[in-house]
Formats: sequence, C-alpha cells, structure tokens
Amino acid sequence: MRAVYCALDPSTAILEVAVHKTFPVLDTTPHTLTSARVNNPTDIFLVDPASVPNPNWLVPGIPSAGQQAFGARLLAEHPFVLFPSTVSTHSWNLLFESPRAGDAYTLLTQEPFALDTRLHPPAGGTD
Repeated sequence: MRAVYCALDPSTAILEVAVHKTFPVLDTTPHTLTSARVNNPTDIFLVDPASVPNPNWLVPGIPSAGQQAFGARLLAEHPFVLFPSTVSTHSWNLLFESPRAGDAYTLLTQEPFALDTRLHPPAGGTD
C-alpha cells in the first residue's frame, strides 16, 4: 500500500512534488490540488525531529531503506504521521494511507493544479 504524502500548505506541497517529479512534469502532466481536514487531531502522530534515529533524514536526499522502514512502521501504528519537511525546513508533511485512514479525514476541495509557467521556462530563458 502506498502512503499519501502531502504538505500542510499549498506552496510546500508544490515544492515537495517538484522535488520528486520535477517542475517539467508538474507543467506537462495533469495533477490535482486537494484540501482535506483530519477529523480528530489526536489521530495525528507528531514526529519530534530529536526522535529521528538518523539526523541525516532531516536534510534533503534520497530516502534510505532505514528511513522508509521507519516511516512504514509509523504508518502501521498511526493513521496520520506529521513529519518535518526537508524541502521547506519550517514546514511539515502529513503522511497517511487513505484506506487505513478511512473516515478519519474529510475531503474539503479538489481542483486542477496549474503550475506558474515561470517555474518551467523555455530553454535559454525568455530574454
């Protein structure tokens, strides 16, 4: 089962997706911007940065096998996991598996995502 990986604000969500998929993909492949509410905030497990076993997990990089296992274990224990963003260090990412979370969240809105085209300029610039 694949975890849903989302940021708590749209700007961080755009950066998080761009890091994994690139701005060209965001510009040329349809995506959906979704807003949801966790119905009971006590269902959210907050990962304290000091409790992360490897401090390098909090810096940008390719996730290690240990990091993936850590996340999988947290998702098996908690319906929602709030983890510090490495892309935007003052932001957080909410992880969950939608079938496991079930009715624990409410979908608020969905809309087609439209990337600001300045983030994927033509080769050679626009001068």
